[in-house]
Amino acid sequence: MKKHIIVLFAMGILSVTSFAQNTNDFFSKADAFFKTYVLNGKVNYAKIHSEPQTLIEVLKLAEGISVSKTDANVYQAFWINAYNLSVIKGIIDNYPLNSPLDKKGFFDKTTYPLGGKNTTLNNIEHKLLREVFNDARFHFVLVCGAIGCPPLISNAYLPNTLDSQMTKQTKIALNGSFLKVNVKKKRVEASQIMEWYKGDFTMNGKNEIDFINLYRTEKIPANYKLSYFSYNWKTNAL
Repeated sequence: MKKHIIVLFAMGILSVTSFAQNTNDFFSKADAFFKTYVLNGKVNYAKIHSEPQTLIEVLKLAEGISVSKTDANVYQAFWINAYNLSVIKGIIDNYPLNSPLDKKGFFDKTTYPLGGKNTTLNNIEHKLLREVFNDARFHFVLVCGAIGCPPLISNAYLPNTLDSQMTKQTKIALNGSFLKVNVKKKRVEASQIMEWYKGDFTMNGKNEIDFINLYRTEKIPANYKLSYFSYNWKTNAL
């Protein structure tokens, strides 16, 4: 009996060690990939298309990893990176692609083997992330492959830096291209993302301007009228 317990304990240690190695390897390879092929928020799809092996390898690693919601930082970082990598894979699989919308079912039909399951991009965003964690910052780190998206960073999202990375990207977006402020007319135009997912930006009795001002350097006055500008679906190609 004692020997049986020791064997089970040893197997448990090996399993945990293997999981840590797999996830660390995934984050490391994803980080190297983004550093190589992403510059100033744009993706070098042409280069990836000509040498796809690195993308294939990192997604193959993602296929066999299982993450738990109880380890929230690892879980979120994994699925954010898996989403961004899969968007790139979808564009490469249909290269050249002027817009993700040019491929029918790009977000809701095409599936990817990730985290031990076959899943769509929409399922990752809406079911595995937004539905589980009430955090509007996901909209600034999940990059759908279009110019209208927030900029893709040249790094992987990592568990130990995830919160600061998400906050940084939210600040970059809301102090940059996500907003157009007209002081004379007392108007602010926001990305259509804030219209599509209004509920995410108005939780806990807040309104959109309240959310914006959490991350803005120059605050938007409460009396400014909010509207939305059209989303640019052209591919975010370098």
